[in-house]
Amino acid sequence: MLPTLYELSTEGRRAVRFPKGSTHPWQKIPSGLLRTKAPKLPEVTELDAVRHFTQASQLNYSVDTQFYPLGSCTMKYNPKACFRLAFHPAFAGAHPESPAWAIQGTLRAVKDFENGLLEITGMDAITLAPAAGAHAELVGILITNAYFRDKGESKQRKKIIIPDSAHGTNPASAALGGYEVVTIKSNRRGRINLEDLKAHLDETTALVMMTVPNTLGLFEDQIMEAARLVHNVGAQMYMDGANMNALMGIVKPGSLGFDMMHLNLHKTFSVPHGGGGPGAGVLLVKRHLEPFLPVPRIAEKNGELTVEDNAPKSIGRIRSFHGSTGNLLWAAAYLDLLGKEGVFDVSKQAILNANYLRVLLTEAGLTPYDDGPCMHEAVFTVDPKKLNGVRTLDIAKRLLDFGFYAPTVYFPLIVPEAIMVEPTETESPETLEAFAQAVKTILEEARTNPDHVKSAPHKLPVRRLDEVTAARSPVLRWRQ
Repeated sequence: MLPTLYELSTEGRRAVRFPKGSTHPWQKIPSGLLRTKAPKLPEVTELDAVRHFTQASQLNYSVDTQFYPLGSCTMKYNPKACFRLAFHPAFAGAHPESPAWAIQGTLRAVKDFENGLLEITGMDAITLAPAAGAHAELVGILITNAYFRDKGESKQRKKIIIPDSAHGTNPASAALGGYEVVTIKSNRRGRINLEDLKAHLDETTALVMMTVPNTLGLFEDQIMEAARLVHNVGAQMYMDGANMNALMGIVKPGSLGFDMMHLNLHKTFSVPHGGGGPGAGVLLVKRHLEPFLPVPRIAEKNGELTVEDNAPKSIGRIRSFHGSTGNLLWAAAYLDLLGKEGVFDVSKQAILNANYLRVLLTEAGLTPYDDGPCMHEAVFTVDPKKLNGVRTLDIAKRLLDFGFYAPTVYFPLIVPEAIMVEPTETESPETLEAFAQAVKTILEEARTNPDHVKSAPHKLPVRRLDEVTAARSPVLRWRQ
């Protein structure tokens, strides 16, 4: 571990010293507001502080420093040019209360982005207001409720059906929206089980939520039949589009029978995942659901863009101002950078990389969930009985020693000892081959020296944690 700033502290050292004879800032503060005792702050030079925080930052794993194969979360490179464009002072300096006539450039950029997403998805209308993908799911649930209330069916439509291969946020959003959640099992091919779907579909169904491609990395090849069954009972179809990285330019969800879907801008459209401030989600709907979208929305009249709040059937406002405008502009810049051909190339390369890594890891000794081609990610399982008790978690921890961020483990829940890897389109073949070689080495270690794997990581400042103690008795202070 790095020493803390308190451990580096030496009495009398300062980062800033005020000129002698000048008025000290504390002399301008009313005496009643001054401390009676000096705070116990570390006393270090400016260079000590700079080096400490720079070295601490270099211990972090990030997409900019390491391969980050976090399945189901699309951790791909974020072009820095997009960031610079999105946070140009002409955009970033605009006051959120500015009238529409004063921010026509920002509104045009956002409106063009809306049109681009509608073209990619084949949907009819859009809201950019949600703060994240899961927030967009909840907005979709609220729209579903408003739609059936408008039809006079809200009292009878009480349940939402979700396959067990969906993202975990789907049932959480449905329950938060007040619906009964019904989970149906996947079939032997890892896709939605139509017979199980038929058994649960009736006039009490409000919505069916499907993740496409699903969390097994597989395309749901019976979507259109599922949509026909769902619409026959008057229910709606929702697509979790968090995995759109594999579909852009190839399939339009609006042509598959979905009535609603969301996109995670931090996944498919390059905005960094987490830690970068507020997120941004997108919800897209078919025409019959447009009246229920949240406000405000951008409209165009006689060539001028306006911000409209007047929508009698709308579920209302869900965010302050216009949403996470900075993130929207960031994603818009990325989409412009790609162009139509680039959108297709992204998905093609994401699928190619995932399948190349699937083959490499299979050759390295992991067992794939499915023998056939995958979409943007691949799922594997581990048998501890064949590896001297080494489990998936041990392999993930040992990968950290090789300089790779750990892949997603134990998800999806329907695969025992699951490892899910998603290379994304931005990684080179050499990186994927190095990762597969590391896995091969670890599996060999598991056969010859399993304790070395079970006690990993060995090269990180923090070794293997006692997760039970860490959860039940966390130490959150530097010194008790």
